[in-house]
Amino acid sequence: MAGSLMIAGLTGLMVLQSWSATIPVVAVETVLLGPVTRILAVNGRIAGVTSVDVQPLVSGTVVEVLVAEGDTVVRGDTLVQLDTAAQQAIVKQAVAGLDVVLVAQEDAKAILERTRALGGNAARMVLEGAARAEQTAAQEVARMTALLEQAQIQLTKFTIRAPIAGTVLILHADLGQSADPVTSLLTIADLGQLVVETDVDESYATQIRTGQAAALQLSGEELVRTGHVSFVSQWVDPATGGLAVKLAPDSALRAPIGLTVTANIIVDDRAAANTVPRAAIVTDAAGFAVLLFSDGHARRRAVKVIDWPAPRLIVTEGLAPGDVVIADATGLADGQVIRVAP
Repeated sequence: MAGSLMIAGLTGLMVLQSWSATIPVVAVETVLLGPVTRILAVNGRIAGVTSVDVQPLVSGTVVEVLVAEGDTVVRGDTLVQLDTAAQQAIVKQAVAGLDVVLVAQEDAKAILERTRALGGNAARMVLEGAARAEQTAAQEVARMTALLEQAQIQLTKFTIRAPIAGTVLILHADLGQSADPVTSLLTIADLGQLVVETDVDESYATQIRTGQAAALQLSGEELVRTGHVSFVSQWVDPATGGLAVKLAPDSALRAPIGLTVTANIIVDDRAAANTVPRAAIVTDAAGFAVLLFSDGHARRRAVKVIDWPAPRLIVTEGLAPGDVVIADATGLADGQVIRVAP
């Protein structure tokens, strides 16, 4: 990951000949306001807006694979069939059990009706017993009906269908393979809507926002496409320190999933700003500063900068147009006598 500044109207270099070998010779810049674009360069990969790893809801053996990589499917298409023999047996058992309780229910109903027909000749306890038996039989019918419905629903899960419309990107399923709910059988993606998925270092997480413009260059192409930030995660991965970001092209894009893309995200675009070389910045306990050239001496001045992975940094406070800044402050001290290089 790298950043850069695109700057117009850069400062000019003042150069003079040093006449003393003991006095450090430095290059300087005169601060000038100019337009600045702050860019964060990242690498990402093409991905589908909608992508699904298809996993079975039940365990079973793959007996049929009805698609191949590259096939286009619509939602509901059959993709893979698991062996249903064991589940079919469960369904048959449930059907048989329901038949038994249905017969028992009819018998209980008949007994209750005959008992009621006796009227006052039927003992109260006998009538209540017949009513309880009929109620119990009805409950058994309801229970067995639910078991049958559950078995039938479970049976449908052995047929793996497409959850979305799209293209089969990766096919893992093989005939005879044992599959379970953690097994990825295939991956489907909607290639009609593509994005670039990337990670931004957490150091820059607060400066990335949806809607920011981006320049996208696909691997192997010279064309630079326009795009924008379409998604910024609200969670930083503690293991990597990365923030997930998605970039959407502004126009229709066709490219293979996984293709590498170089992206420049424009995080700041200023009509006028002061900038200095990164080497001009002095960092110490007091904060950021630069060394100015004044009357043959290096003079320290505190500044505020936007720290960014770029060769030049924006100075937001402490400098004004016309200030003469030492371009590389390495090894120099406040008040030191210096000469300006030719």
